[in-house]
Amino acid sequence: MQKDNDSGGPSTPSGLSGRLRRRKGSNEVPPEVVKANGSHLLVDDTNKYKSMLIRTYSSVWMIGGFAFIIYMGHLYIWAMVVVIQIFMARELFNLLRRAHEDRRLPGFRLLNWHFFFTAMLFVYGRILNQRLANTVTSDNFLHKLVTGFIKYHMVTCYFLYIAGFMWFILTLKKKMYKYQFGQYAWTHMILIVVFTQSSFTVANIFEGIFWFLLPASLIVIDDIAAYFFGFFLGRTPLIKISPKKTWEGFIGASFATIVSAFVLANILGRFQWLTCPRKDLSTGWLLCDPGPLFKPDYFTVPQWVPQWFPWREISVLPVQWHALALGLFSSIIAPFGGFFASGFKRAFKFKDFGDSIPGHGGITDRMDCQMVMAVFAFIYHQSFIVSQSVSIEAIMDQILMNLTFKEQRALFMKLEQIIQERSTTPSSAITNPRDYEVISDRENVLHIATRNVKMNGSSLGERSLFYQYSGMPWRLVSFHQLYHLLEAFLLVAFKFKDFGDSII
Repeated sequence: MQKDNDSGGPSTPSGLSGRLRRRKGSNEVPPEVVKANGSHLLVDDTNKYKSMLIRTYSSVWMIGGFAFIIYMGHLYIWAMVVVIQIFMARELFNLLRRAHEDRRLPGFRLLNWHFFFTAMLFVYGRILNQRLANTVTSDNFLHKLVTGFIKYHMVTCYFLYIAGFMWFILTLKKKMYKYQFGQYAWTHMILIVVFTQSSFTVANIFEGIFWFLLPASLIVIDDIAAYFFGFFLGRTPLIKISPKKTWEGFIGASFATIVSAFVLANILGRFQWLTCPRKDLSTGWLLCDPGPLFKPDYFTVPQWVPQWFPWREISVLPVQWHALALGLFSSIIAPFGGFFASGFKRAFKFKDFGDSIPGHGGITDRMDCQMVMAVFAFIYHQSFIVSQSVSIEAIMDQILMNLTFKEQRALFMKLEQIIQERSTTPSSAITNPRDYEVISDRENVLHIATRNVKMNGSSLGERSLFYQYSGMPWRLVSFHQLYHLLEAFLLVAFKFKDFGDSII
């Protein structure tokens, strides 16, 4: 690497000018200017207003484009995430790239992208395979094609990776081993950072845009609030690896983010377009039952509240209490993703990961906290929001995708036998006989159902029994669910539209 030993320029600290890489278009203050100002703090920076204007201009454009993509829907948000991943990978691939060595290794950059797109196929194939199958159910040929792809998805990705591995071994050159193996390890670390975390982002999108938009918005709010609190009030340094961060900015941003989380969840939770999950890859409008989390609870304002207070009754969505947990994490723990990125850049003497966003640096500079937040949002949603019981739709999808028609008929006959045996179960085998009653549905088929009682937080509780068939324990499945599973399976497997036309 060529060293910068020009004696005609202004003097700088020893070793700093030769190793520090500054990106074109970055408005960050160079170290020598900061030293002249006498402080690293933003409040003492003489160029802070110019920096603020550039950052504000870029932020307005980013927020406007982000809002438009959110309006377009799930597929467009996913496409945005893919584009962000490609830019992040490009910035990280170039981070430790050496032009001199790369000229001696033709095709080595192409190998990096081979691993990247193999990882993309593997991650998104696993996340979206069921939604892809749901999208092409109307076309028999496409359905068979997609089902085959899903079945052999893992082995396809494995052999693509093995092909890249063999490619790497065959391109090894003498006196380049250390650089090549370093780049190989660096490539895999990038794939872990980019895909392992951003895959949670895509999973959040299809669970409902709300679970993507709220966490992402909280990170943006925390970043903006920390900037302005530090801009005007910051005096106490927070952490050495990021010298412009202050305790005033950190505490002020935490308060603003937690309050914003509570308010923003109430606003976003009232739109079905944001709260409904997407079960396929279509772009149509969504209508669904929002569920109890998005149905407001009403609280009467106490008498001691002054009369000038405009509301006598306040509506609160249950999801707002969960939003407080997201706000707490995004303001206290997620910023450590940014601290990690700052330490990483200092370790390798880089100022920014890129220069694609004026005033902000590269895409990776904006996504460091977002990736930490996306993982937490997914884990929180799966742990505290999603019901742990297996849905009828999920069981049906597995039956229709993985069983042959002969196996489906055999399963149907076995289910029918189980239901008949359950319908004749002695009353002593039922925990509380008054909880069950035999009712007739529209096809005059008898099944066991429960009364409309409040159990386990659900308006329609369905108490279950642990039933054993042929010595094999079955999952806890309610009588009511088992019957409807049988009914749905019969309609699909035998291609019936209805059981009859007696009811118009």
